[in-house]
Amino acid sequence: MRRRSFILAAGAMVCGLSLLVPVHAQQKPALVFTAIPDEDETRLVERFSIYAKYFEEKLGVQVKYLPVKSYPAAVTAFTNNQVQFAWFGGLTGVQARLSIPGSEAIAQGEGDNTFKSYFIAHKSTSIDQNKEFPKQQTQGKTFTFGARASTSGRLFPEHYIRQATGKSPEDHFARVGYSGDHSKTIQLVQSGAFQIGVVNYLVWDQELKSGKIDPKSVNVIWETPTYPDYHWVVRGDMDAVYGAGFKDKLKATILGITDPKMLAIFDRTKFIEARNSDYKIIEDVGKSSGLIN
Repeated sequence: MRRRSFILAAGAMVCGLSLLVPVHAQQKPALVFTAIPDEDETRLVERFSIYAKYFEEKLGVQVKYLPVKSYPAAVTAFTNNQVQFAWFGGLTGVQARLSIPGSEAIAQGEGDNTFKSYFIAHKSTSIDQNKEFPKQQTQGKTFTFGARASTSGRLFPEHYIRQATGKSPEDHFARVGYSGDHSKTIQLVQSGAFQIGVVNYLVWDQELKSGKIDPKSVNVIWETPTYPDYHWVVRGDMDAVYGAGFKDKLKATILGITDPKMLAIFDRTKFIEARNSDYKIIEDVGKSSGLIN
């Protein structure tokens, strides 16, 4: 009898303790997000771990950051519901959004709607900065994009190369490579492994400021016209999983970031609202180039 009483008492205690656990912890799974690996992995983990903690405090659910190794892996994680929202580039954001009905672009950094790329060259090419794409000087040189699914490192740069030369990159350059991210593109061109490359202008500015770029070895030769790029995208089923209005709460949380240190992590001054329609040009260019089905 004593043993039975003890078991009943222990069971009652467990039930009582369970009542002390917040309702959201019992009912809602962890909220997971990711980001395209567009630069040094260490910097990305540091950046997004801070944001995970911030989101957790503001949203009242456990939040985790999931690092990925490639741009397609970020889209796959979103499609497979391994993550519920993500910081994407323009192209990957559109690819991910189109894969899940009802998904939405909710926020972007100020300036992300007027993004641009820098074409850079090793000093041995003797190419100076130009107002127009220097098609004669770049013809027959070796060239590297960033990642294959990068908006600023591939999609729009290829679009502008075709516009300026009337040729594909493979026909214009002697050899075309894909570095994988913007930081590596800078390293490859600076070392002379490739004569020319194209990079996200913010990564160039960051690495120049931090002393990672030797201006005597590599320089900017052309700046592209502007286009929309980075943005936050949420899955269409977010409210069904986390409760009515949760998507709007997440959006308000992102738009409400005012701490300069938090914003500096992203090299932005603030976040502003984004809509799916803002990225129609990316969908159009992506379809014409075969990067979006």
